[in-house]
Amino acid sequence: MQLAYKNINISYTDSGKGTAVVLLHGFLENQTMWDDLKPEFLKKYRVVTLDHLGHGETGCLGYIHTMEDMADAVHAVLHELRIRKAILVGHSMGGYVAMAFAELYPDMVKGIVLQNSTARPDSEEKKLNRDRAIKAVKKDASGFIRLAISNLFSEENRERFIPEIEALRAQALQTPLQGIVAALEGMKVRKDREVILHFAPYPVMVVLGEKDQSLPYSEHYDQIDNTAAKLITYPDGHMSHIENREALLKELLDFFKKC
Repeated sequence: MQLAYKNINISYTDSGKGTAVVLLHGFLENQTMWDDLKPEFLKKYRVVTLDHLGHGETGCLGYIHTMEDMADAVHAVLHELRIRKAILVGHSMGGYVAMAFAELYPDMVKGIVLQNSTARPDSEEKKLNRDRAIKAVKKDASGFIRLAISNLFSEENRERFIPEIEALRAQALQTPLQGIVAALEGMKVRKDREVILHFAPYPVMVVLGEKDQSLPYSEHYDQIDNTAAKLITYPDGHMSHIENREALLKELLDFFKKC
């Protein structure tokens, strides 16, 4: 389905019945990343997916897509669907969008899952890496994407998941250059929203991988200290929905029941 929004179209899906679960994909991904998990969710829940600004079949709004811009687009979809409250599950960048949404529209949130994601902002080193990534993608988008996708998996899983990695690369290569750069710029300037973990009136779960090169475990595992948030740790990389599918699916379904 398509929603007309600020002179672009937002691509989204809406299926199933029950409590709404909104699935938010990550950088260089699109809403099809959830296709392997959706059938299980649909047994008991209403599931909404969408392509973020500049990804998949959703157009670009500008040369920087802030997490607030992306959250506003999610809100537009939920408004169109007359959904007043939802559980948000965000992978990587999708988690940043979920946190921006929680800040902008707190009354619409029933629960949040940060999957391979964080409430913290980029470190100064990470911001420099974003700038390097922007230069690299402008110079050689294909080369940047091929390397970036491989690095999302733990080293030992890069052989194990070759078909999945190739499929992800093929999808990522369809992301327009403007969309890639605008997302990198937006992630670089995102706010620290760790305070939400401390005061959220709804359940929160954080999923991290011990060998995640994109989101080093040592820098993010302690964000749940002195909060009611639950931490799930897997021994692999940034792609828990692939590398740890069965275990993650069980944790997500258990979490949904508590929201």
